[in-house]
Amino acid sequence: MASNSETLVTVFGGSGFLGRHAIRALAKRDYRIRVAVRRPDLAGHLQPLGKVGQIHAVQANLRYPDSVNAALRDSEIAINCVGILAQGGAQTFKAVQAEGADAVAKAAAAHGARLIHVSAIGASKDSASRYAQSKAAGEEAVRATVPSAIIFRPSVVFGPEDQFTNRFAAMARMLPMLPLIGGGVTKLQPVYVGDVATAIADAADGKAKSGATYELGGPEVMTMRAIIEAILKTTERSRMLLPLPFPLASLQAALLQFAPGMLKLTPDQVELLKSDNVVSDTAKSAGLTLEGLGIAPESLAAIMPAYLWRFRKTGQFKSSAA
Repeated sequence: MASNSETLVTVFGGSGFLGRHAIRALAKRDYRIRVAVRRPDLAGHLQPLGKVGQIHAVQANLRYPDSVNAALRDSEIAINCVGILAQGGAQTFKAVQAEGADAVAKAAAAHGARLIHVSAIGASKDSASRYAQSKAAGEEAVRATVPSAIIFRPSVVFGPEDQFTNRFAAMARMLPMLPLIGGGVTKLQPVYVGDVATAIADAADGKAKSGATYELGGPEVMTMRAIIEAILKTTERSRMLLPLPFPLASLQAALLQFAPGMLKLTPDQVELLKSDNVVSDTAKSAGLTLEGLGIAPESLAAIMPAYLWRFRKTGQFKSSAA
């Protein structure tokens, strides 16, 4: 029986937040891993995740199908983890998440590779969000070309390098108050990046249903207010939470979409927060969830203290009276 060490997996977007955790999970299972990224010279941090020679980075850009096709040469499994939260230059939602997904699917079909595609809960062609529209278009392209593809739709993903909990923790360190867009009543089901990575590795192992679409969420459904309060508690900071109606948030986003770093807020992100982002009852009843894969999801409270301690006034140490 062939071992995983004889199986080549190509991971697109492997140097990103989710990608690096997926590569760690695959490396532990002894797969040979080719990381397809736009800047392989900036992917050196991935090699220590595996054994010598197990992980190798190559240049590929989803906007250029020839590079995608070359990256999949001799691969048995293709995993697409590429996703962007905001558009910039040629990196548009349509180019990356719709047309890019199509390019990966066509290359996988041409090489006879099994395909695992990462989308997002809320993907819908009827959404007012261009992000959600492009995710839906990507799923449609994948299904049309590779009907047997496994699609994972995670809710908001959190973990050590995320742009979610770390962002609010950084804002709390700098600002006297934090905004609650739409009043903070939007419901999310935060899922730990390590659990999503395990699901991807399980799918590579053949444990997921062929042609199925899984919705991945954590053990708790939480409002945005509850999530931000949990972040403040973890970082031991007290900040005023200011409800910001959607119309006002949209006006602010028109300007803040050009802001740098943690202050950046796009109109599309405001649009996404108008809808809940949770696992559907349909997915639960069909067993197309983390629990259906035999994975017990980790909670925010269990994981956040392990990496958000750096935002506390005294870091990992407890303050003491003089």
